[in-house]
Amino acid sequence: MSYLFYFFGYNNNFLIIFSLLLILLYEVINGFHDSANAIATVIYTHALSSELAVMLSGICNFLGVIFGGLSVAYTIVHLLSINLLLNIDSIYGLKAIFSMLLAAILWNLCTWFLCLPTSSSHTLIGAIIGINITYAINNNCSIMHVFNFNKLFSVFLSLIFSPILGLILAGILVLILKYFWRVSKNSYVVNAISKPYKQCKKSIKPPFLVRIILILSSMGVSYSHGANDGQKGIGLIMLILICVAPSGYFVNLHASKCDINQTKNSILDLKKYYLHNKNNLQNSVNMMKIHVNNKKLMLFSQSNDTNILNVLYSSQKLLDNVCDYKELKSDQRYQLRQSLLYLTEFIDVINQYSSIKFEDRYFLNKLKKNLSNTIEYAPIWIIVLVALSLSIGTLIGWRRIVTTFGEKIGKKKMTYAQAISSQLTAAISISTASYTGIPVSTTHIISSSIAGTILINGDEIQTQTIKNIIIVWVLTFPVSIVLSGGLYWISLKLIN
Repeated sequence: MSYLFYFFGYNNNFLIIFSLLLILLYEVINGFHDSANAIATVIYTHALSSELAVMLSGICNFLGVIFGGLSVAYTIVHLLSINLLLNIDSIYGLKAIFSMLLAAILWNLCTWFLCLPTSSSHTLIGAIIGINITYAINNNCSIMHVFNFNKLFSVFLSLIFSPILGLILAGILVLILKYFWRVSKNSYVVNAISKPYKQCKKSIKPPFLVRIILILSSMGVSYSHGANDGQKGIGLIMLILICVAPSGYFVNLHASKCDINQTKNSILDLKKYYLHNKNNLQNSVNMMKIHVNNKKLMLFSQSNDTNILNVLYSSQKLLDNVCDYKELKSDQRYQLRQSLLYLTEFIDVINQYSSIKFEDRYFLNKLKKNLSNTIEYAPIWIIVLVALSLSIGTLIGWRRIVTTFGEKIGKKKMTYAQAISSQLTAAISISTASYTGIPVSTTHIISSSIAGTILINGDEIQTQTIKNIIIVWVLTFPVSIVLSGGLYWISLKLIN
């Protein structure tokens, strides 16, 4: 492993190791909050013992990360300014990652200590925004140029509307359960109240069918949580590895010959499309606000049109007769990564600023996916490491959040119907978001789902708890923005 630190001094070695540990600590704390949310109802209702629930949640989180893909991971990564990603110096990159993670960890730990379920997703996204703002100020460029507002807007929409959708769907599910069992002799089941977990760990288990549904829905929440939240740490670790061992992680060295050919063909197709539609795309070309001075990319011209053509032609030439990325030298891998980042950003700009047909938009998005496959990947050991960190966090810190969800949102104890409805809603909502590559908050969806089941029952909620949760939600963005931006500025100015 010594080659990893070949280019860095002693202080930088410490920064690298510390950043890696911070990412794993962030995932452990994510387990405190979000993985605990996934098992809160199944433990509170005694459907499973805490030990078995935690173990099952860990397995499902692991499987969710393994099979969930990487779309959410790189959605988060690409919230960072494209200028920062393209011009990133290894040490500056580590400082940025260090700052955003430290800010996220501090806020998440504070809210966990106060038993308040906050959103790790909100915290991390706020921290990224803070990094972008500081980067813009430090480099004297417009804040408007460091944000991809389309991506940011879609992420904000998902974070805002997913809790509202959870509240409504969970309430509807409670009504359906009541209707289904309304004439049954077992109608008491949906309104049965489980004795609080901390009062009686050996209380009577739920009826068999209810117990099975609770267990399966809990597994679904854990799996979908791994497929969504579990990916965020993966993207951050990949950024660190690109800083630490660039030649080994610039591109996917294990890409198949088929994937490499897809990348080649996509570059060729994009070049043909651009040359054919050059006049129509002029507005998009003018909107390219990438500030880079890179010999490898030949981006010296003030003309974006010249820059785009240079990147297209040089990328095509670079990959001629290449059947394995291992054939490329280190500087060629660097050039390929930078070129693909530039081209995928250009496709985003076309989609944002050009009036193009639906078929063209579909075609360009397909090209973008093929181009991204080379640089948006993760080795299996990273995925396993993140999954284990989530599981450890669940094992350590579940109890405080379970108590809040089970007892402190409503004035009455949670019923089986409420537990089933909230978990099914969360599982469906989060898995849908993971499939579409949208980061959402497990915490917000589950807590709003529970609130929805309480309101539809006509029960009163504990206003103080809800008030505290809302205050935390409102404060999360500004606090994480200020914390990460401030830490990044301090590291740039004071730490050489």
